[in-house]
Amino acid sequence: MGNVGPIPKTAVDRVNTCVGSLRASPRWGRLVRRHLTQVTYTGRRSGRTFSTPVGYRRAGDVVTIGVRLPDAKRWWRNFTGDGGPLSLELDDTERTGHAVARRDEKGRVTVTVRLREAETETA
Repeated sequence: MGNVGPIPKTAVDRVNTCVGSLRASPRWGRLVRRHLTQVTYTGRRSGRTFSTPVGYRRAGDVVTIGVRLPDAKRWWRNFTGDGGPLSLELDDTERTGHAVARRDEKGRVTVTVRLREAETETA
């Protein structure tokens, strides 16, 4: 796969705003949230908090995020090596987990998130 440069920030911001609006939509939100979530994480170098919408699949307490055009995106690099913490919205609830990014021999990137147990309320 060819080397793809960074996507212009204005284009990314527009797409993220559109996806966020769809996720919040009373009409379409429920359907969109089944396949798209928003991840929130702290940048390794900057220490700043970032949020970005991503497509995902879930099997129990494991969430898999396939990163499209990984060479044009940077967020997933925060989870290489031993990975790191992030939060994401699932079933209208903020969940936390540990994410690890891996690149396969064909250059595809997958971020695997192992969710922490949901906190339960005690009476």
